[in-house]
Amino acid sequence: MLNSAKAGWRLALRAVAFQVAAALATAAAGMTLGPRAALAALAGGGTLALGSLVAAWGAFGVGVSSGGVALARLLLGTAVKWLIVVVGLYLAMAVWKLPPVSVLAGAAMAAAAFLVSMRFVAKRSTTRTNA
Repeated sequence: MLNSAKAGWRLALRAVAFQVAAALATAAAGMTLGPRAALAALAGGGTLALGSLVAAWGAFGVGVSSGGVALARLLLGTAVKWLIVVVGLYLAMAVWKLPPVSVLAGAAMAAAAFLVSMRFVAKRSTTRTNA
């Protein structure tokens, strides 16, 4: 079988690792504006990474199941991910009063890192040859 639940879990963890790296890099760049901007960027990127991790756990953490159940878990995981993102961004900007531009920059960089990680995965999987 070419696509297993374990392979999906590994790909999801790779995407989360890219998101965490992007959040840390954005926070390091935000240090030029001060510690609050760096914390805001880390909060924005960390929120997206946490949401992706929860979605991956919901979709792949339980194991193999039927197609309908797998689709339902994937959709539920995605809904929970975006709920976590919305609540996290709200907390960062409205409750903790962190700079909104830095929060959104961290979130945007984490979202871009997700896309980049998927691009690397797609390129790697299409260049493989069966020996």
